[in-house]
Amino acid sequence: MMSEKERLHDENWKKWGPYVSNRQWGTVREDYSHNGNAWGYTTYDEAMSRAYRWSEDGIAGICDSKQRLCFAFSFWNKKDKMIKERFFGLSNYQGNHGEDVKEIFYYLDNTPSHSYMKMVYKYPIEAFPYDEIIQKNTERSKSEPEFEIVDTGIFNNNNYFDIFIEYAKINHDDFLIRVTAFNRSSKKASLVILPTLWFRNNWRWGYGTYIPKLKSSVNGIIDIEHDSIPMKKLYARNQNTTALFCNNETNPQVIPNIETDAEYYKDGINNFLVKDDEDAINPEKFGTKASFYIDAEIEAGESQIFDFRLSPHEMQDAFFDFDEIFSLRQKESDEFYSEIQCEIQDDEEKNIQRQAFAGLLWNKQFYHYNVSKWLKGDPKFVAPRNFDHYVRNSEWEHMQNKDIISMPDKWEYPWFATWDLAFHCVPFALIDSEFAKHQLKLLTKEWYIHPNGQLPAYEWDFSDVNPPVHAWSTFRVFKIDEKINGKPDIPFLESVFQKLLLNFTWWVNRKDKNGNNVFGGGFLGLDNIGAFDRNMQFKNGDHLEQADGTSWMAMFALNMMRISMELALYNPVYEDMAIKFFEHYLYIAEAMENIGETKNGLWNEEDGFFYDLLQLNNGDSISLKLRSIVGLIPMFAVEIVEHEMLEKLPNFTARMEWILKNKPELANLVSHWEVEGKGGKHLMSVLRKTRLTRILKRMSDPNEFLSDYGIRSMSKVYEDKPFKFSVDGQDFTVKYTPAESDSRMFGGNSNWRGPIWFPINFLIVESLQRFHYYYGESLQIDYPTGSGEIRNLEFVADDLSYRLRSIFMKDKDGNMPFNGGNELLNHDEFFKNYIMFYEYFNGDTGMGIGASHQCGWTATVAKLIQPRM
Repeated sequence: MMSEKERLHDENWKKWGPYVSNRQWGTVREDYSHNGNAWGYTTYDEAMSRAYRWSEDGIAGICDSKQRLCFAFSFWNKKDKMIKERFFGLSNYQGNHGEDVKEIFYYLDNTPSHSYMKMVYKYPIEAFPYDEIIQKNTERSKSEPEFEIVDTGIFNNNNYFDIFIEYAKINHDDFLIRVTAFNRSSKKASLVILPTLWFRNNWRWGYGTYIPKLKSSVNGIIDIEHDSIPMKKLYARNQNTTALFCNNETNPQVIPNIETDAEYYKDGINNFLVKDDEDAINPEKFGTKASFYIDAEIEAGESQIFDFRLSPHEMQDAFFDFDEIFSLRQKESDEFYSEIQCEIQDDEEKNIQRQAFAGLLWNKQFYHYNVSKWLKGDPKFVAPRNFDHYVRNSEWEHMQNKDIISMPDKWEYPWFATWDLAFHCVPFALIDSEFAKHQLKLLTKEWYIHPNGQLPAYEWDFSDVNPPVHAWSTFRVFKIDEKINGKPDIPFLESVFQKLLLNFTWWVNRKDKNGNNVFGGGFLGLDNIGAFDRNMQFKNGDHLEQADGTSWMAMFALNMMRISMELALYNPVYEDMAIKFFEHYLYIAEAMENIGETKNGLWNEEDGFFYDLLQLNNGDSISLKLRSIVGLIPMFAVEIVEHEMLEKLPNFTARMEWILKNKPELANLVSHWEVEGKGGKHLMSVLRKTRLTRILKRMSDPNEFLSDYGIRSMSKVYEDKPFKFSVDGQDFTVKYTPAESDSRMFGGNSNWRGPIWFPINFLIVESLQRFHYYYGESLQIDYPTGSGEIRNLEFVADDLSYRLRSIFMKDKDGNMPFNGGNELLNHDEFFKNYIMFYEYFNGDTGMGIGASHQCGWTATVAKLIQPRM
C-alpha cells in the first residue's frame, strides 16, 4: 500500500476530491440577469429548482476534476420546509453586514491526496429557523452584530444531530463513504439521509446532445453510465435501500421564462419527500440525478452508521474490505501529520494546525467560467446583457477557467481571489508543495492573466486591483519546497517569473499615474480602510498617492530582484534582471520621499508614520493623516542579501556598487547597504533604522495598533477621536471600529477599520524576522510601548505570532477568543475542540467575524505554528 507521501507523487490521486462548492447561487457566473444583479438572479430557495450553468454545489460534495459527476449529501428532519441540500445563508442584501452562511459545520481532517477526509455538520432536529434568521438580520442596523443561528436557540438542550461525513479512497477513483449520525438530544428523532449522485448539466446549452444516465434495477445499487468517466456504481451497505430519480433540469413551474422538454426536475426528490408529490420522481428509476432514500429513527443519545461505496468496479460484495481500508486511511492520515508536526510540542497547537490544513484542503473547488460564452450567451441559453451600460468583466473575454483552485471560503467566497490565493499557497506548501506551485503557475497562464499583464482579481470585477504579492508567495513557496524536497525547482521559479515581468510592467504603466514611481491602485484589497472609497475619481485631476500601493511595489521590485538573483545562480542572464529591479526599487524609494513640486513625501516626520497623499493638480499635496496599516506596509519592502551570494553574482554586484557610488541621492534613501549586518549580510529596506524604530513604536502601542490578538488594521486612537476629512464638498469621518463594518462600502461584508487580519499580520511577523536577521541585538525597542521592557525584533515577532495563535487557543477559563464568549461553542463537549477560521477578528476581543471558514489566508496560522524553516 502507498503512504500519503508516496501518493503525492501520483497526480491520479487528485483526479477526485472535495471539489464541489458550498454555494453556486448568487455568484457572478450564474448571473444571467439584464442588470447584473447576481444576488437576485438565483436565490437560495430557487437554487433547489434551477439547473446551474457552470458548476454545482452541495454538502460535503466530491467530484472529478472536470466535474462531470458529483456526489454529496442531503438531509431532512421531516420538519423543514425543504430538504437540506446545500448550506443556508443570507445574500448580500439580506445580511446587515452582507452575505453570510448561517449553519455550523467544521472541517476536521483531510489529506493532500484526499485519501481520507472528515467533516461534521450540526443539523437541527427542529425546523430550521430560515425565516427568523432572515427577519432578524434584515431588522438589524450596520452598527449591530449579525444574528447567528446559535442566537435562535435551535441548539439548546443539544437538540441537533451531529452528522460526521467521512471519505476514504481505496484507489484514486474508488471511494468508501461513511455517515455517522448522532442524536445529541434527549428524545428519539427522525433523520432522512440522501446520498446523492448527479451529473453537471452540460447538455442543455446547445453544444452537444449526449446525456449520461443514472439508473437502478436492484435495491442498494445505482448504476452510472457516462462515456468519459470510469465510475460505474454507487453501492449502499444496506442492500434494501431504495433509490429516487429525477433530472438535473430547471423546473419551469418555479423558474420563469424557461423552455424545456425535460421531465422530473432538479427539485423532484425534494418535492416527492416534502410535498408528497409522487409525480416528481421517475417511476422507471432513471435520470441524471439520483439519491438513496434512507429513513432513520435514531434513539436519544445514540448513533447510527451508514456506509456507501462509489466505485468503477462491479462486485458482489462491495464492502468486504471497507472497515480495514477505512481504518488504514485514518492511520495513514495520522502518520502523515505526525511527521509534519514532529517538532510541535503543544497538543492544542497540533489540533489547530491540523484543522487549518483540513480547511485548506476541503476548500479546493472546481471553478468553471468561460467569460466569452458568459457574456454572449449560449446557443440555447440567452444572456440578456446590456452593453450600452456597464457589464462586469467585459474586458476579460480571454478568461477560460476550468480548474481546481483553492478558494478563500467555498460558501462566502466560492471564487478565487488572486491575493488571497498567494497567502493560501504558503501553508499549502508545508503539506503539498506541488499543489501550491501549480496554483501560483495557474494564475499566470495565458487563459488567466490579461494580455496587458494584469492578474485577475476576482469574478465580481476581474479588473479590480489587489496587492502584488504573487512574487512574494512564489519565492516563499520555492524556498519551502526546496527545504522539503532537497532541491530547487528552478523551472517553476523561472516560469512564474517570466509572467510576473508582464505583471510588473502593467503596474508601472497603469498604476503609476504620472510616471514618478508613486503608485495608486484604489482599494488594493483593503476595502474601507481609507477615509473615502480609494477608487473614487476626483475633480480637476486630483488623485491619491497611496503609501500602501507604493510600498507594495517596492516590495514587488525587491521580490523580483531576489528571484532574479536566485535564477542568476543557474543562468547569468538573470543578473541583468536583478540589476533592473534593484534600480526600480531605488527609484520607488526616492519617490516615496519626494512627491510633487513641494517634495512632500509619504513619510510624515512629525508623526513618524507613512500616510497617503492627496495630490492636487496644482502641484500641492495634502497628507491624509489617518493612521492605519497602510503606514505599516512599508515594512514589507525588505530584503536581506548574504555577502556570499554577492560574491557569486559579480556583474550584479559591480553594477549595484556603481549605482550606489554615483547616485548618492538614491543610496542615501535606503538603509545602509554598505554596512554589513550580523554575519555578513546586507539590508535593502525603504526604512532606515530610525524610521523603522518610530513606526514600531506606534505599532507596539496598545493604545494604537497592538491588541492582545495581533496588530489592528487601524489605530485605536480614532475610537474616541474620529478622523475627519473633507474633499470635493464631501465630509468624511473614520472611527475605529473593531468588529463589523458600519458602512456599505464594498458590500459591507468586511472591515479594515480596526479588526485583525491574518495576511497583514503574517507579513508583519515575517518582516520583523528579516529585520532581526540583519540587525540582531543592535536593534531593540520598548515592547509593548511604555512597558519599559526592551526587546529585540525576534522577540516581538514571536510575541505577535503567539498573540495571533492565541485566538484559537483556550484561555485559563476554557474560552477560545474566536468564539466570542459563546458558552455553547466554548464549553459544550461536542463543540469545544472544533475551530472556525474566520475571515478577520475583533481588534479588542479576538472574536471571529466575516466568512466563518476562511481557511485560506487565516490558515497562515498553520505556518506560524510550524517551527521556522
